[in-house]
Amino acid sequence: MPNDDLPIRTATPEDWAAASRLLFTAFNDAFDEERSRAESGTFEPERTLLTTDGDDIVGMAAAYTRDLTVPGALLPAAHVTMVSVSPTHRRRGILRRMMVRQLRDVRAAGHEPIAALWASEGRIYQRFGYGLATTRVGFDVDAREVRLADPPGDAAAEGRLRSAQPAAVVTELAKVYEQLRADRPGWSSRDDRWWAHRLIDLPSGRNGSTELRAVLHEQPSGVDGYALWRVQNSWDDGGPNGEVIVSELLAANPRAYVDLWRFLLSVDLTRSTRYWAGAVDEPLRYLANEPRRLRPRLADGIWVRVVDVAGALSGRRYAAPVDVVIEVADELLPENAGRWRLVADASGGGTCTRTDAPADLGCDISVLGAAYLGDASLGSLAAAGRVR
Repeated sequence: MPNDDLPIRTATPEDWAAASRLLFTAFNDAFDEERSRAESGTFEPERTLLTTDGDDIVGMAAAYTRDLTVPGALLPAAHVTMVSVSPTHRRRGILRRMMVRQLRDVRAAGHEPIAALWASEGRIYQRFGYGLATTRVGFDVDAREVRLADPPGDAAAEGRLRSAQPAAVVTELAKVYEQLRADRPGWSSRDDRWWAHRLIDLPSGRNGSTELRAVLHEQPSGVDGYALWRVQNSWDDGGPNGEVIVSELLAANPRAYVDLWRFLLSVDLTRSTRYWAGAVDEPLRYLANEPRRLRPRLADGIWVRVVDVAGALSGRRYAAPVDVVIEVADELLPENAGRWRLVADASGGGTCTRTDAPADLGCDISVLGAAYLGDASLGSLAAAGRVR
């Protein structure tokens, strides 16, 4: 059967076992029954597209229903995930058909003006109009060589650290997360289902490290910060050489931030601390007495695809008044193509409507995705030749 004729259908709950096996295979992982069961809690079959060849599932592209923080607002966003093709069916156009179908389905539903994903390889998704919307900073800290400054003034009031099992303090974790999420573009909503998924900690996924641990920072008014962390134990001829691995750190004020980092940089029998998900404006860079020893490195973060130009540009807020006409090219969703007038006033609220007026700027749809969360400027994109 020609690959163009291989059917694409919506999944059912009964498809999870086979779909999960495809996912493990496509990402070169050994199948793990326990992990598959744990991850089934976030499966949305009605939002999962499957390509089949006879009785076999040979392709998959799914989406989660979550909100995403954008500048000044929370917007529904299709959280694209589990994109995979069987090794026996690669290079046959299956991925393209599924990704285009998914985008058109999201557009037709009319609820989510943007789609977002973390990419296994960035080159894959640029072909479908995704733009690199956030940059993350990883840190490999030589903990013996870094000292942190104290916050000035009232921020130096003492707090208290408390260790806990993450699942036992999920209410406190969620409270801090929700307090901070509205001001952090690129953060996704987490309901109970997603907190359970976030705290999955199976022995098979630890790669020899300890179980996931939580440390809470408390003031008299309550918990104002936390970190999720584990330790990769190691010894060499010189003695202990363990590494603290930080998976998440949130703090509502400078005092909590400094106290949490000081703890993570001074765990007994460890000599280094690793954090993969820092922000480009991570305060740690400005607290360290020797920032070189943080060994920061840039990497791509979230990729965004604008699905509905008018809805996306009207849905976020703006830092300054603007009145501009943008001519957009979109090969896959022609409804987005053409000229759009974006007007925002001093309050930050904006509207985006179709227009016949002459264009001030011209760009591909991927450029709007790259600029959408505020990480990339149109000036930088113009310097790269991406904006006319």
